[in-house]
Amino acid sequence: MSAKQNNLSLVLAGLLLGILMASMDNTIVATAMGDIVGKLGGLDKFVWVTSAYMVAEMAGMPIFGKLSDMYGRKRFFVFGIIVFMIGSALCGTANSIVELSLYRAIQGIGGGALVPIAFTIMFDAVPPEARGKLGGLFGAVFGLSSIFGPLLGAYLTEYARWEWIFYINLPLGLIAFIFIAFFYKESRQHQRQQIDWGGAVTLIGAVVCLMFGLELGGKKFPWDSWQILGLFGGFVVLGLAFILFERSAREPIISFKMFKDRIYWSSNVMGMLSGAAFVTASVYIPIFIQGVLGGKPTNSGLVLLPMMLGSVVTASMGGFLMTKVKYRSIMIPTLLLLVIGLGLLTTLGEHSSLWTLRGYMILVGLGIGASFSVLSNAAIHSVPPQQRGSASSTLNFLRSLGMTLGITIFGIVQSHLFTRKLDDAITAGNGQGSEGSLPPGVDLSDPHALLSPELRKLFPPQLLEIISHAMSSSIVQTFAWAVIPAVLALAASFFMGKERMRPEKEQAVYNSSH
Repeated sequence: MSAKQNNLSLVLAGLLLGILMASMDNTIVATAMGDIVGKLGGLDKFVWVTSAYMVAEMAGMPIFGKLSDMYGRKRFFVFGIIVFMIGSALCGTANSIVELSLYRAIQGIGGGALVPIAFTIMFDAVPPEARGKLGGLFGAVFGLSSIFGPLLGAYLTEYARWEWIFYINLPLGLIAFIFIAFFYKESRQHQRQQIDWGGAVTLIGAVVCLMFGLELGGKKFPWDSWQILGLFGGFVVLGLAFILFERSAREPIISFKMFKDRIYWSSNVMGMLSGAAFVTASVYIPIFIQGVLGGKPTNSGLVLLPMMLGSVVTASMGGFLMTKVKYRSIMIPTLLLLVIGLGLLTTLGEHSSLWTLRGYMILVGLGIGASFSVLSNAAIHSVPPQQRGSASSTLNFLRSLGMTLGITIFGIVQSHLFTRKLDDAITAGNGQGSEGSLPPGVDLSDPHALLSPELRKLFPPQLLEIISHAMSSSIVQTFAWAVIPAVLALAASFFMGKERMRPEKEQAVYNSSH
């Protein structure tokens, strides 16, 4: 193997480590959150630990993507690694939830640079004939992070200390830093442009308002409170201001001109809608297994293993097929599997078998996997090299936004359905199994408190049956609502046209920059 090939292998390893760190960070923290709150306190503020990271990451994605087009990928990917490592080190030293939340925001700034720029560097550095295969590998790692995060978080929390869920990023980040800083020789395809300060400020403000409105609504403040309405109002005003800035800016952060290309806009629409549908299955399948089927509170990574393995299969296959068939020919059948899988989830009930559910999970995984690899390539298919960073970061930004909206909207739907069905069932039972029969200190308005096997043993059988039926019915109906964005994503796939990855077309661009 030549020195150039050796260098490329090390660069790809560094990029994969960057993707793994940034994409699994929220899942690894979620697993350890109970232990963190127990040590640091601040139960009423723990939501900020997650939201601070997500706000900073989502706000940074399109900005860093644009800056990488203007000044080069390498410097901003390395910057992302350094900031992510600094944030991780600080998180491990936090003495309160407030401190931890601030340090998580620093982590999020670094994470906002890592994922979108990693995909763009791969597209720039890899010969055209190998991009499909490696795109599949990158997509598979992105999907597998949702398994590794919870597993690693649970292991470190149980056998070490919670601080190590952050310190583990330091050796991984150091390796990624060395591989990229010393072995990646960047092409000169970028160009200096005027910075769109108005777009940057209004985008960050809009994202902050939206994310905090979604995170705090219904939890810390009622949805109709002035605080939440003010945040959503701020999002609308700043969002409109952002659109005005982008329409007039010479070099906008998110170029609306790119959305005139149908393969670009359809890829972004599919990423956002399929992300919203997929995250609903990821969140509520473990709750269904534990709260309805009475499964053990096994780690969510293991519970979701069939779905994630399915996603790895189609992520890899999609990457391999991109150079042989049209993007549309990959996305239509896989998104159809996503619709079928979610549709089958709506047939579940209290007496469904775990193996039946696993079969449905595999279908959902097969349906989402190709979007991790194919859409990342399709989104930058028609844009010149100087705009690939912006195109890639916009896709990742909209995918994250879709997942956030999916968690929030379908979470409201499930909670409302659960409460209503529980009240109806108790009323119909003439008070049998009413709240007077509950174990002391249990609140039926919190369904997560009803998932503990030890607690469930304390419920009278009639009440446990009512709770299980209400939870089953509410989750299944939530899956039915999640079919809607999946169907819309499938519809968008028909607009991709007849394009496919053409290595011969890219070879001239690759040769001119290497």
